[in-house]
Amino acid sequence: MLDERPTRRWRAVPAALVTGCAALLVLAALNVPDRLEQVGPAALVRLPLELLVLLAAALLLPPNRPRLRTTYAVAAGLLVAVTAILRVLDLGFREALNRPFDVLIDWQYAGRLAETLRGSVGAGRGTALLVVAALLAVALLVVLPLAALRLTRVAGRDRGAAGRVLAVLAALWLVLALAGVDSGGRAVAGHGTAAYLYGEISRIPSELADGREFARAAQEDPYRDVPGSRLLTALRGKDVLIVFVESYGRVAVEDPAISPGVRDVLTRGSARLAADGFGARTAWLTSPTFGAVSWLAHSTLQSGLWVDSEQRYDHLVTSPRLTLSRLFARAGWRTVADVPANTRDWPQGDYYGYDRVYDSRNVGYRGPRFGYPTMPDQYTLDAFHRLELAARHRRPVLAEIDLISSHAPWSRTPRLIPQATVGDGSAFLGMPETLPSEGDIWPDPDRVRAAYAGAIKYSLRAFTRFLTAYGDDDTVVVLLGDHQPATIVSGSHAGFDVPVSVIARDPMVLDRISSWGWRPGLLPATDAPVWRMDAFRDRFLAAYGPATPRRDRTTRRAAPARPAARPSRSMPAARPR
Repeated sequence: MLDERPTRRWRAVPAALVTGCAALLVLAALNVPDRLEQVGPAALVRLPLELLVLLAAALLLPPNRPRLRTTYAVAAGLLVAVTAILRVLDLGFREALNRPFDVLIDWQYAGRLAETLRGSVGAGRGTALLVVAALLAVALLVVLPLAALRLTRVAGRDRGAAGRVLAVLAALWLVLALAGVDSGGRAVAGHGTAAYLYGEISRIPSELADGREFARAAQEDPYRDVPGSRLLTALRGKDVLIVFVESYGRVAVEDPAISPGVRDVLTRGSARLAADGFGARTAWLTSPTFGAVSWLAHSTLQSGLWVDSEQRYDHLVTSPRLTLSRLFARAGWRTVADVPANTRDWPQGDYYGYDRVYDSRNVGYRGPRFGYPTMPDQYTLDAFHRLELAARHRRPVLAEIDLISSHAPWSRTPRLIPQATVGDGSAFLGMPETLPSEGDIWPDPDRVRAAYAGAIKYSLRAFTRFLTAYGDDDTVVVLLGDHQPATIVSGSHAGFDVPVSVIARDPMVLDRISSWGWRPGLLPATDAPVWRMDAFRDRFLAAYGPATPRRDRTTRRAAPARPAARPSRSMPAARPR
């Protein structure tokens, strides 16, 4: 009779390989890093305590309860899979938003972030990336429970061998922990997964409480009962434009690798505006967001509340808290939003109370897209003048205008064209194909930073050209960034500050804010004042608040294409809102 022992040993090899792969898969999932700088082979050279706990629990389960062992293995595998997915999301959010993923709130961003990705890299490529990410997540949720089930069954069949392996691993973990051995800056013998899960779960009650407290705060407003006749009296007759420059952060004017060109544009822009009679005062605002999610900055500036999460934003837009746009409307202004990034209806826009919302669909643009931006900033500004400022008989306008040519991925940044040729945007046809794509830029971080600087310079130049072409004695502009760019440009230790400027020809407008200590020109000084963005609304309203209006007419003349200095125009009597 032939000896069957060699045959059995050979048959055991594939089984041992499957078991080894299952163990390595669980080990890798427990060691998934949540920061980009931790990605690499060193991340896998760790012995997590959680792996020992999972194995010990499998050994303690009754061997005659297979259903209980299966339930335990599937639950443990799902827990490990979910933890790995959350850590990958943390890594992505830290790179994009300079903060970790919030398990309670950030699921609400999924649709918007997916749209942003598809707009940035193209619908086809963006959809493919999203499908791949979804398939990988599903694969983890399937494969890791299977791996845990394999390990549990093997431990149940040979409890003695499994116990010896556990004892060796536990002794090794203890030695490594006492010796303080690290790999890639992380302890080789760690228990980070347990601490991570505890942190994720323990902060949920405080976040729920924060939502309730913010909702209560949003019910209060010191300007709720102030009549329109006492609001913004020092700005009567003025067009007030709040212009957000996408991703225009402190790094743009202070990072030596980026700032020289941007600072030159700001210096030249200050001189050009001064030659045209405009003055500017500039400082810093601290944004509630970083890298993306611009609507948090917009709502913070408008409401005077610190809106740093989607949870707070959702509470705000269903609250009676007054925005700058509603307060201007109460005081008699026509209120407008120009949001070229929007390609569909904007239900939350009702909260702001705009008389008119312009987006990519209703400004007459007949040109090409430039990646994520639906149109160049030069067209956005020119169309706003045509649709609002050029009207012959009208009320003064309060407008929020979003300039999005500097939106990530900072590819296909347009070139400025002569103002007279902007027209319906068809003059831009063929231009995107001649410009660097994200595929040309993103393989090299230095190219990304250079492309970012180029995009910011373009947006600032487009704004300066617009203001010198169409601004007049009754134009007041609040020019600011919404947030810092993503960490690939800003770095992981950058702050949240963005430049802000108040620009006007009328010296009385700037005199009103002389006590703020803001510096002359568009270029912010390093030591200029820094406010949180939520402080702006009330300080702005106080600066331009109750005063004797200069006059009280009901209409104002159209702004010509290239105005000269002329007498100020007025606004109608305040109306209720």
